[in-house]
Amino acid sequence: MGERLKLFSGAEAVKKFQKAGWSVSRQKGSHVMMTKPGFQWTLSIPQHSELGPGLLRKLISQSGLTIEEFNTL
Repeated sequence: MGERLKLFSGAEAVKKFQKAGWSVSRQKGSHVMMTKPGFQWTLSIPQHSELGPGLLRKLISQSGLTIEEFNTL
């Protein structure tokens, strides 16, 4: 079994992705859109007090990180 996924708020997730080189491109309603050169994805991160584990896993895999790398950011 892999690294256990810690749960984070939307704001904490945005900070972690910024450390990994993603930047906030815009905000639409309660969602922050993040982009990174060389990636086809735009990460859409809802600004909730806690992100669900399924959504967080999907965002992490789209960002090209492992769960372990994300947790240590």
